[in-house]
Amino acid sequence: MTIRSDQRRRVHERAGNCCEYCRLAQSGRLARFHVDHVVAIKHGGTDTEENLCLACPKCNGYKGSNVAALDPQTGGAARLYDPRQQLWDDHFRINPDATLVGLTPEGRTTVVVLRINDEERVQQRLGELAAGDYPCTKE
Repeated sequence: MTIRSDQRRRVHERAGNCCEYCRLAQSGRLARFHVDHVVAIKHGGTDTEENLCLACPKCNGYKGSNVAALDPQTGGAARLYDPRQQLWDDHFRINPDATLVGLTPEGRTTVVVLRINDEERVQQRLGELAAGDYPCTKE
């Protein structure tokens, strides 16, 4: 299966060129954002647009084919945040120090698996937050 160029364009447009996991903007980045399978093909996902989202290289790389992991708060199994089925603001909060807090099992698990609060990533967001460029908002 292959993602067509028209699908890629629509995924970028739908996301407003924002990473749908950490809310960074594509603009000003050297590395292009990736079209991610929310549910990896190996787990039964498809190439339909209902299963595709836009992810920055770090989020996409850390997510890999993961669809679930252990919630760091409860220790129970939890799915990762699904940008096609869930609203970002229901699952995450941005702190003034640019760290992201998971508000639900899906949010907490996603923050851990995607290493969203690694120091380098937080510092990048903090600089963009101070410049008024974070979080990315859909245009």
